[in-house]
Amino acid sequence: MKISAKLVSVLFGSALFFAFSACAQTGKPSERASPGACGPVGNLRFICGVDHPEDLAHIPGTRWLIASGFSDGAGLKLVDTDAKTMRFWYSGAAAQIQPDKKAFPDCGAAPDVRLFNAHGISLRPEGRGRYTLYVVDHGGRESIDVFDVDARGATPSLVWKGCVMMPAGLAANSVASFSDGTILATVLTRPGFTYADFVNGKNTGGVYEWKPGDKGFHLLPGTELPGNNGLETSRDGREFYVVAYGLHSIFVYARGDTAKPLRRVAAPGFMPDNIHWDGDRLLTAGMMYDEPACGGTRKVINGVADGMLCHRGYIAAQLDPRTLKFSILAYGEPNPAYNGVTIAVIVGKDIWLGSYQSDRLAYRLLPGAETRSP
Repeated sequence: MKISAKLVSVLFGSALFFAFSACAQTGKPSERASPGACGPVGNLRFICGVDHPEDLAHIPGTRWLIASGFSDGAGLKLVDTDAKTMRFWYSGAAAQIQPDKKAFPDCGAAPDVRLFNAHGISLRPEGRGRYTLYVVDHGGRESIDVFDVDARGATPSLVWKGCVMMPAGLAANSVASFSDGTILATVLTRPGFTYADFVNGKNTGGVYEWKPGDKGFHLLPGTELPGNNGLETSRDGREFYVVAYGLHSIFVYARGDTAKPLRRVAAPGFMPDNIHWDGDRLLTAGMMYDEPACGGTRKVINGVADGMLCHRGYIAAQLDPRTLKFSILAYGEPNPAYNGVTIAVIVGKDIWLGSYQSDRLAYRLLPGAETRSP
């Protein structure tokens, strides 16, 4: 794993860094897949070299999938879901760098391709095959980077436009936007809090907002939750959805008044990580909360939270934003070749699964798809 010690410490605090360093986990470790092996394991198939694809975004109506890379230098990947291939997308070439100094006057430079560490991503349609891509970047700085995506040609193109720096001492986790250019970002743990704190139910994070013309992000009062993680805005722009990872729940807030959440729903048996619109579906995914292969639920021992290195099963689900009812789309038992599931998107008959731990991208046939006609 290439995630830097400094980044782990900033994101999760020293307790989680110890867990990563010592490989602390409950239960017995799952069987490990052979290093470098990329053949199918169980019902999962893989595209290797997609380093730490923590978040995914499907370009609507196309075969193209954008994958983040939550590791120094992993950057962004463009995945051809028909050919089952990937390419490094952001190269840092001059043609990909066209800064908009008026919109982003306080952003120093484009991401360094050698350091570009893309965590959460969010794709907003702008009409006629054009999109804005927002990326949480830990590559030598803590920022939200903004790209133009043009999907009108044979292969989508990417152009960096600028960034908004995160407040000092804060690392974003997920990002979302509104149609007026407002950016939201979650912070999992603010300074002084640790991973163990939100596992124990303490409010550790928050949702931060930046509007065009602002000098920086500011905390939205009332959005402090145990481990603010996945983030998405409603279709009508009036609400937004926040995953509280420590409570394996999703909270709904009104954009105009964040003093307290409007609604809350707990996920059925799993820990939602990211949440995104995929077409007209609001999808989320995550690891099983109570995994027998890992000794049951997550533990905090001597102030250190389980590092989640024991392979857990996963669930991918659709959430109805009106009723807050979950529909399970797919689930799987622990797989020795893939752990740390964070998000799901559907392209054709396949469901694609992102991971914050793995060195590859996974996909499988959507349950029930084998019974459909070609």
